[in-house]
Amino acid sequence: MEKLKKQWWKKAVVYEIYPKSFYDSDGDGLGDLRGIIRKLDYLEELGVNVLWLCPVYKSPMADNGYDVADYYQVDPSYGTNEDLEELIGEAGKRGIRIVMDMVVNHCSDEHEWFQRALKDPEGRYGKYFYIRKGADGGPPNNWRSVFGGSAWEPVPGTPYYYLHTFTKKQADLNWENRELREEIYKMMNWWMDRGVAGFRLDAITYLKKKDGLPSFAPDGEDGLVTCSYGSLNCEGIREILRELRDRTYGPRCALAVGEAPGVAPEDALEYISLEDGLFSMIFEFAEWEIALKGPDNFWYDERDWTQEDVKREIFNSHRAVGEKGWYGVFLENHDQSRSIDHYLPEEGRNYYGASMLAAVYMFRRGTPFLYQGEEIGMRGVRWPSIGDYDDCSSHNQYELARRKGLSHEEAMECIYKYSRDNARTPFQWEDAPNGGFTSGRPWLRVNENYTEINARGQRQDPDSLYHWYQKLIRLRLCSEYSDILTDGSFVPLYEDVRNLLAYERSYQGRRVQVFCNYQREECRIRTAEDLRLMADNYGDIRKEGDVLTLRAFEALIAEAE
Repeated sequence: MEKLKKQWWKKAVVYEIYPKSFYDSDGDGLGDLRGIIRKLDYLEELGVNVLWLCPVYKSPMADNGYDVADYYQVDPSYGTNEDLEELIGEAGKRGIRIVMDMVVNHCSDEHEWFQRALKDPEGRYGKYFYIRKGADGGPPNNWRSVFGGSAWEPVPGTPYYYLHTFTKKQADLNWENRELREEIYKMMNWWMDRGVAGFRLDAITYLKKKDGLPSFAPDGEDGLVTCSYGSLNCEGIREILRELRDRTYGPRCALAVGEAPGVAPEDALEYISLEDGLFSMIFEFAEWEIALKGPDNFWYDERDWTQEDVKREIFNSHRAVGEKGWYGVFLENHDQSRSIDHYLPEEGRNYYGASMLAAVYMFRRGTPFLYQGEEIGMRGVRWPSIGDYDDCSSHNQYELARRKGLSHEEAMECIYKYSRDNARTPFQWEDAPNGGFTSGRPWLRVNENYTEINARGQRQDPDSLYHWYQKLIRLRLCSEYSDILTDGSFVPLYEDVRNLLAYERSYQGRRVQVFCNYQREECRIRTAEDLRLMADNYGDIRKEGDVLTLRAFEALIAEAE
């Protein structure tokens, strides 16, 4: 029982909120904290019990809040610290905990620490960052930033450069410096003292850089090399993460989910062991990453993939950790395109395909994460000009594609597939101007399909995707099957049947089976099991004798008796 209390996040369904796009309470076109407070009843009705807030700290918004200028203050565009405290309290009354994004690989170049570092690069605050003198008339090494171009920015009027793994407005923090680490620990504990239930740790496997910051052989025509070789999951990272855990979220039994690129499945258990993992969980990215080649994930450099590849990656990830570890599983987040457009063929981009996708991940072993709008089937956008897009990575990827020789139209196809703005368009609350998101001019255009896809319409329709998600969440959290779907073992089924993803969860002699038909053709399998219907996106089971027939994009969840 004591371990269950400590691992409360196993009995959670997390809802990610991108505050800028969720709900605008004051008509300035930007979502805000008071807007989230107004929509808590909606979230309680949906059934989620944890909210993850993307960054709301003070920021110049070069990367929409992932460039933090003050870790202790809410950005005025979102509200005040008092608004955040009210949100924590009001959510708590509804049985909902608040988890905050924590961005500590880097901070804004407008942060006080960095401004002091610029004044004295060799001084106390200069050591909070990677500030180095150039070499041979250029940057200290040949690393390329995640967003393209050199990962080093010159400090004007000096021989110095500073490292930025991401944009030049995001200066990397030097985690080798103990004083810097102590500042971070103090800040994280300060937030937990105010009722925050944990953190999503952004880009956390970038904290450790390779000793000496060496150059590597170029891997591109620009003469640069992806910074991943010298900054992603480097030797020594686990010691840093262990200290971070022990000084902050670990003793408090808080939720800690790591955005941990670079962790191979065979190494995952050390990060997410239920006994002594570095985090409560890390996100399971494998099935998303199959679409792009190479460590830089250039959007124009795609690889062919099928649903069989997705199935293989899902099952391999679970096999790697078995029942000893715990993943955060998801279909969508603020950095990925909408799942309906990404995972489904054209003929499956409807209620049946979307509801089938939900069943693929909602009952896997791990904590499910929903992203705002996923529950109503929000879709991506196709705007004609790159100027229509706000996302800094979209602009960088567009330029990379054009330099590679792609036409404007070809480059825009990459943007349509992978732009982060696909997930960041304002939430579609109702069939009203701007989808009911704001009474003003929205910071980013609302998807034109808000008249057909919106929360009000789906809440009024008992057969909608919203109600399907609500049903699955209730099965997961508050039904007679909750223990099976949380702590039960995970075993793949019918792996050799093409375009069928099926698995079984079992616990204390009871078994739940999940069948997801990833195609428009019917799928027939033989099973001697008696299946007791729990949920089906067609509403019934088609089984004659020992033959189970799954219709196009059908999702069936049943107890095997």
